[in-house]
Amino acid sequence: MAEGKEQKSMLYKLKPVTDRLPAVTRPEGHVHFRTKMTWVILILVLYFAMTNVVIYGLDVEQRVDLFAQYRAILAGAQFSLMHLGIGPIVTGSIIMQLFTGAKIIKLNLKNDEDKAIYQGTQKLLVIIMIVVESVPQVYGFMEPSSKFSDGMSSLFGGDGEAIARTLIVVQLVAGSYLVFLMDEVVSKWGIGSGISLFIAAGVAQQIFTGTLNWHPSDPTAALSTDNPPAGTIPKTIYIFHHMSASELAGDGYETIFLAQPNPMVALIGTIVIFLFVAYTESSRIELPLAHGGARGARGRYPIKLIYASNIPVILMAALLANVSMFSMLFWSHETFMNVPLLGGNWMLGYYESGSTTPAGGLAYYLSTVNGFGDWLLPLLSDQYLTATGLDKTRLQISIHVVAYVTVMVLGSILFAKFWIETTNMGPEAVASQIESSGMQIPGFRRDPRVLKRVLERYIPVVTVISGATVGALAAGADLIGTVGNASGTGVLLAVGIMINLYDAIGREQMMEMHPVLRGFFGGE
Repeated sequence: MAEGKEQKSMLYKLKPVTDRLPAVTRPEGHVHFRTKMTWVILILVLYFAMTNVVIYGLDVEQRVDLFAQYRAILAGAQFSLMHLGIGPIVTGSIIMQLFTGAKIIKLNLKNDEDKAIYQGTQKLLVIIMIVVESVPQVYGFMEPSSKFSDGMSSLFGGDGEAIARTLIVVQLVAGSYLVFLMDEVVSKWGIGSGISLFIAAGVAQQIFTGTLNWHPSDPTAALSTDNPPAGTIPKTIYIFHHMSASELAGDGYETIFLAQPNPMVALIGTIVIFLFVAYTESSRIELPLAHGGARGARGRYPIKLIYASNIPVILMAALLANVSMFSMLFWSHETFMNVPLLGGNWMLGYYESGSTTPAGGLAYYLSTVNGFGDWLLPLLSDQYLTATGLDKTRLQISIHVVAYVTVMVLGSILFAKFWIETTNMGPEAVASQIESSGMQIPGFRRDPRVLKRVLERYIPVVTVISGATVGALAAGADLIGTVGNASGTGVLLAVGIMINLYDAIGREQMMEMHPVLRGFFGGE
């Protein structure tokens, strides 16, 4: 026992701190299906409410959204309490997975005590990441209004602007940690994952408005053929109704099919992505199972093609969002510009004044490609190449596309492997789960080691294929483009999340009718 204690991870020293962090307690027994659905609906309503609560005290004219191109994926709403979205939660998860996978953190996640330490440390890391992502943004790109600063100065004395910035940081921290607790509520008392639920809800909202929004593209100008409705369907109807045949042949069809925002090509791309992902999610290998004690009782264990779900893409998207944020900070933030090697280094990434989209450097080649207008049209037409405003050659645009797709695929494979190991979905854990349920593979001896050897033929290979598939689907979806600026990755995630949620609801209903199945599915 003494030897075992000496080998415990250094993270156990954080236990007095992590045990005191606000948390959602697990239910002591089985939570009924109706109760779980109630919690899911309540949390979803709270999420939408928070996206509409604007941060108090911001200067409307002097604020920059560093995560503008990743809004759909990070499930946030700019300059609201949900401004950071799930970014800090996912970033904390990435760090913990990388450290655990590389054996820098020595924890056995099959051990309940070690797993509790892992989750507690991750919670502490999430709080740290909330502060790390909040402070640079507030002190560099989210200016408090002069009225708010003057009010703080007269109320508390001293430097009113510093107090105002601190209060904005406090709002961001409070909102982001509340998101973390909401995710725990869904995970422990509801169905599925809160993070996934928020992503799907945000993407669905963007697709809905991008398709049906009848307000002008430029709200400050009157409705006209040069300023049609922003939504794809109202825009198409309006242009067909107000343009003659000769005008349609001129630039009318181009406006309908290619012009931003929300061209018809984007709507078609969204539908194609939806159908293709739905088909991919249904592809699986099924291992036959038989009950060792009940003759004739048979079943199947499905190993889906998307075995690691869409989590690897969420992790990759959050990682690239952080690359974008910090590259902009190092390029344009007064404090970060003085950091040796990184500060003001164009190779890391450089930005045009007032823009949040990288104009060059590493950040440019790793940035999201948003539809045909970002790459295909500039490659085919000089007019669209000039319209990008980035002064890029066709070779640079081609390298950007290849680099983005490659990084998404390889990164998703890496995170898929880490995710499988940290969530007990590897061959050994699955073999133990099947054995404990009393099932076995027909023709093989009932032994976890035998089951493990059989599963090792499938799970590691499917894990790599799964990561590569979701990475390629996400990157390919981004290349096609979507309505509502939801991004191809966002649509991919939303479709996968909704299918997984549907399956999870089906399992919950089955366990409600047949309680003996709870043990097999890991229920209480």
